[in-house]
Amino acid sequence: MTMHSTLQHAFNNRRVLKVISGLNNFDSDRVAAIIKAAELGGATFVDIAANAALVQLAKNLINLPVCVSAVEPEKFVEVVAAGADLIEIGNFDSFYAQGRRFEAEEVLALTHQTRALLPEITLSVTVPHILSLDQQVELAEELVKAGADIIQTEGGTSSQPSHPGTLGLIEKAAPTLAAAYEISRAVSVPVLCASGISNVTVPLAIASGAAGIGVGSAINQLNSELAMIAAVRGLVESLATTSVVSAG
Repeated sequence: MTMHSTLQHAFNNRRVLKVISGLNNFDSDRVAAIIKAAELGGATFVDIAANAALVQLAKNLINLPVCVSAVEPEKFVEVVAAGADLIEIGNFDSFYAQGRRFEAEEVLALTHQTRALLPEITLSVTVPHILSLDQQVELAEELVKAGADIIQTEGGTSSQPSHPGTLGLIEKAAPTLAAAYEISRAVSVPVLCASGISNVTVPLAIASGAAGIGVGSAINQLNSELAMIAAVRGLVESLATTSVVSAG
């Protein structure tokens, strides 16, 4: 497996910013606005829904690597053929509201199925935050054995911040930061810290051992392209000024 060179470089430097347009966002105009803002703001790569037309749109619009997220392995075949640079099992956040849970066994099975279909593509897998931290670490180790190249953490939907402002932002990020800290010490592949991350908590994600961050709603819920570009720039600047100390 060869990772896209831009991605490899960013992961090595622990400066990765993934902008997520949404696993269930198939609105091509909206996706186009988000991914253009991602590129103009300086993001490393984008993560879009599993749709071949959206992949082609992204490939025509931007020069960033394109990741596709889904929870059905067969959907990946078509999007990889359409030009996706990497794929992601997960971004489970949108499913929790519907009462849909992803347990360790299912995520591992999805990873095995995906690798059987697509042995070469760079594969990122999200570890569900509904598992206890020790179960998350155990699953992450199994996922790497099954062929995951990147592990993504989550947890923004489960945290209920009790304070406004900066303290609230730190509370919101706490579950995904804790997972990044534990998992990054257990696996040899890069860890991407996603779900509930903001400018305030970017340095904490990197200090926790993550090689980068994934941000969705903080960008894709904004109403203007200028606001989205500014939000991406803010995250990029926060990454750039974070001093990297090797996790040991």
